[in-house]
Amino acid sequence: MTENNAIAMEAAEAAAPKGAPRTAPAAKREVAKQEKKGFGVQDLILVAVLLAAGAVLKLTLGTLLGAFGMKPNFIIAAYCLAIILIRPNLAQSAAIGLIAGLVCQIPMLNATPLLNIPSELLGALVCGALIHVPLKIGGKLDLNPLVTTFLSTCVSGLAFAALSSYINVISVGGDFFVALAAYVAIVLGTATFNCIFVQVLALPLQKVLKR
Repeated sequence: MTENNAIAMEAAEAAAPKGAPRTAPAAKREVAKQEKKGFGVQDLILVAVLLAAGAVLKLTLGTLLGAFGMKPNFIIAAYCLAIILIRPNLAQSAAIGLIAGLVCQIPMLNATPLLNIPSELLGALVCGALIHVPLKIGGKLDLNPLVTTFLSTCVSGLAFAALSSYINVISVGGDFFVALAAYVAIVLGTATFNCIFVQVLALPLQKVLKR
């Protein structure tokens, strides 16, 4: 192909109407985007690594911070970070939350069996819904990880608190709302820690993983 022909083809493509067929590279990119509907292998590995790291941190650093009155929940932070990086749909977010809830059934991670399954499921759904809300400041600083993780942790924590209060308090004739109120400070403290933790990690990881 001569140089004049190449220039002519580029000019024709630029002048082509919007409805005209796309060039091969553009078509391939569009097909690749359409084909990515489920979790890829890299996505599954990322979820597994983050949840495993969250479990280890909860057992080690979480226990240490708990001695000083702090109650971080690194499992919630882990699945929020995974959802923020992968950006799955709601069904896939629910699957991540379900897996996180099952991980929490390890005896050393949970003193109240089964309650984490619905609570982490709800937290992951909230996270999956909020990741699409634009929260950039000045077009550069993205505060979506901060806000999304805070609200997701609050929903998960309050769901867990409501279920725990109902089971452990109502069954013995106690006041549900008094018991629930006792959890509020803990939930807000956990949400504050988690959102800062995820915000600090999300930005560099997005660059490293090119997401």
